[in-house]
Parts: sequence; C-alpha cells; structure tokens
Amino acid sequence: MSMHLFAFLPGIGPQELLLLALLGVLLFGRRLPELGRSLGKTVVEVKKGLRGIEDEVSEPSSSRQSVEPEPIKAPQRVTPSSTPKFDDSPAPSSAPPKM
Repeated sequence: MSMHLFAFLPGIGPQELLLLALLGVLLFGRRLPELGRSLGKTVVEVKKGLRGIEDEVSEPSSSRQSVEPEPIKAPQRVTPSSTPKFDDSPAPSSAPPKM
C-alpha cells in the first residue's frame, strides 16, 4: 500500500516515513491539532472551488444567467460652470525657505 501511496518518492521506505513523522511531532508538537484543522479547512475549500468550476463547465450555456449590457447613452456636453476649478499656485509650506 505504501509503495503506491508514495510512488512519487521512490527512495522513501517505512523507516524514513517513521523518521519524518517523528520529526514532525518534535517540530510541531502542541500545534499539530491546529495544523491539522487548518489543513483540513484548506482541503475542503479547494474541493468546493473545484466543484464550483466543474459545475460551471458542465452547465449548458443556455441555462446560464445572461448579463445584459447597459444601454448606450448619448454623449453629454460639459458646461464651463460644472468643470472643477484647480489652483495653480503651490500650497504654502510651514517650513522656512532653504538657503
């Protein structure tokens, strides 16, 4: 069973796996339950995302909700009274001028 499960790591045997597990317990010790919980949540979220993508791909295009574009509006003229006024002079600074 372990030969098929870890086929991507050809040089790892049962002793090496046990050593890696022991090292993981020593390194993460008390945080293992928290680490397992967060890993589980991550896997669930990835599965939900993949399921959503599969549903979108397998769903026929006729049953999808179509988003209608906004109607095209005629161009509007900008009057001079509605244009913003900008002051070209720099803002006064409180620092004394450099010499």
